[in-house]
Amino acid sequence: MGFERLIRFVSESGETYYGDLAKETPTLKIEGSTVAVLDGDIATGFHKTGAEAIVKKLLSPLPKAHIIMCVGLNYRQHANEANLTVPSYPIIFTKPPDALAGPLDPIPIHPDAHGMLDYEGELTVIIGRDAKNVSAANALSYVLGYTAGNDVSARNFQMPDTSGGQFCYAKSFDKFAPIGLAIVSTSVIPDPQKLKYVTKVNGQKRQETGTEDMIWSVAQIIEHLSRGTTLRAGTAIMTGTPSGVGLFMKPKGFLGGGDVVEVYFEGIGSIINKMVF
Repeated sequence: MGFERLIRFVSESGETYYGDLAKETPTLKIEGSTVAVLDGDIATGFHKTGAEAIVKKLLSPLPKAHIIMCVGLNYRQHANEANLTVPSYPIIFTKPPDALAGPLDPIPIHPDAHGMLDYEGELTVIIGRDAKNVSAANALSYVLGYTAGNDVSARNFQMPDTSGGQFCYAKSFDKFAPIGLAIVSTSVIPDPQKLKYVTKVNGQKRQETGTEDMIWSVAQIIEHLSRGTTLRAGTAIMTGTPSGVGLFMKPKGFLGGGDVVEVYFEGIGSIINKMVF
């Protein structure tokens, strides 16, 4: 695999590199720090060059996504707060490649999405090699690593009474899928069902859970998504959100212009994104 915590960044010289963090590092302390430079890519793998570079701008660790696959209603506590019956198979929707954003990117919000803007902190899986008809028993061998994600959602385009329950449209605006700060390898995270994470809005805790509350595990999700369908290397999978989204708060906890959403995973780090109206 050739890395432990894969980041992508622009150096002081203006070059774009991959780097490897030696340890979990606070996101806001990465820019200006010196990191080991890696050579390679998602498809062919990575290796150390022996060189170092100073991080000027931290980018999405994934340069592009063929598609962003997403799972709805995948935490038991979230199903309870939404008072929804869990279906026999995972609820699947997608985001397009341009929804991808970096761990510190501002998220531009179209005026028509201002009214019911919401956050969903999610474990995001990055597929490392093409996968098709994969069994759950073998699924994690196809994983490049894990990262933090936010499934930004314009609820007014998602609700059945206003837009017919169109998950894809509500969640597919440009930069509505920030991820990062690093893709952490499976050697560092051997079991993705033992992770704790927190989502905060302007420093206030909104979501706190462990991935053991997932209804469908990462391995089961990969088995389901690869059934008769090729998951290309570089595919990102957002695995669902826990309870605590703004939609079900009393009063509602929707986001406003200038609000900052932080999603932090133990062992991975944070994404910190400002909503720009």
